[in-house]
Amino acid sequence: MKPKLIRITTVPISLKKLLKGQHHFMSQNGFDVIGVSSNEKELREISSEEGVETVAINMTRKISPLQDLVSVWKFYKFCKKEKPTIVHSHTPKAGIVAMLGSKLAGVPIRIHTVAGLPLMETKGIKRKVLNFVEKITYACANKVYPNSTGLYDFILKNKLTHTQKLKVIANGSSNGIDTEYFSPDSINTEKITALKQTLNITNQDFVFVFVGRLVKDKGINELVKAFLNVSLSLPHVKLLLVGNYEHDLDPLDKTTLQQINSNTNIISAGYQEDVRPYFAISNCLVFPSYREGFPNVVLQAGAMGLPCIVTDINGCNEIIKEGVNGSIVPKKDSITLQNSMRKMVQEVSWSNQLKSNSRKMITSHYEQKVVWNALLQEYQELLNEVKYV
Repeated sequence: MKPKLIRITTVPISLKKLLKGQHHFMSQNGFDVIGVSSNEKELREISSEEGVETVAINMTRKISPLQDLVSVWKFYKFCKKEKPTIVHSHTPKAGIVAMLGSKLAGVPIRIHTVAGLPLMETKGIKRKVLNFVEKITYACANKVYPNSTGLYDFILKNKLTHTQKLKVIANGSSNGIDTEYFSPDSINTEKITALKQTLNITNQDFVFVFVGRLVKDKGINELVKAFLNVSLSLPHVKLLLVGNYEHDLDPLDKTTLQQINSNTNIISAGYQEDVRPYFAISNCLVFPSYREGFPNVVLQAGAMGLPCIVTDINGCNEIIKEGVNGSIVPKKDSITLQNSMRKMVQEVSWSNQLKSNSRKMITSHYEQKVVWNALLQEYQELLNEVKYV
């Protein structure tokens, strides 16, 4: 019999997008894979796309002890029924639910991938609560995989677990990047022209693009402020925002929302299933996030041939090298951000040099199959340790 592998995330979009293709790969390389997350309807789409079984167990991203205990109990019962050999969790809430539930159920191999820590931007009692939850999660896991060296260092510095449990797979990233799919050649010129016309973008415009959740923690307040100042002296620049708001969990400032809604040079395109055309009509990714694990968006933009302006945080400062394939600015600093954006527009030879390096920096370090095979090898070594037959 194949060893049974459960992959679990808090919400299905993480299972579907952040780990796209990985479930099918593991099922084709010796594992009976089950995907677990909230929302049965979206899970059915994953099952169809990846060719694996999926099961819905409700979880919430908010702090909700009673609901979380119910989720742990349901996952514990699920593990007792399915008897998996490996449980591998991603995202914070799925981590505590899966690691605690699977340990209580006696699952032999329990793995948690850390791809970002909300506690980094939290203080006071809430920070202490989140620290405690992370420590419990890591204590219940056999292995903890930070998906960047910066996260690895942060976990050790904050004494959340010890070095024996920690490992960064390959060069970082939870899933690598499909560099054939994310390629400038993947979008034809007719589609680019049509999208530009739809969004009222001309060939003379310089387009800064942001892809991700439109929330405070992603630095959108600073980005909009910086853009407004840049556009005062450079009227041919535009800001393209691709993503959804989260008004309940992490709302933007009211003034930021007013500018997004009223400024004709700021284009809010909403969530897009395929972000490649939006990279293709842009000149530079701006990603001023406060915290990340190993951001897929920066990998995607680089693979599409875009230079990137990112904040000096883990993950971002590992993918982007200052003056090579982009520029790095301090987080929460709209002044430095606007200066970098202005330089990207005005110093054409410099930005073209960054652009020429962007794709090859990604293809040489983060090709998807490299990450998948490194994780597969890790699974196999863990199976050998527990003497799985």
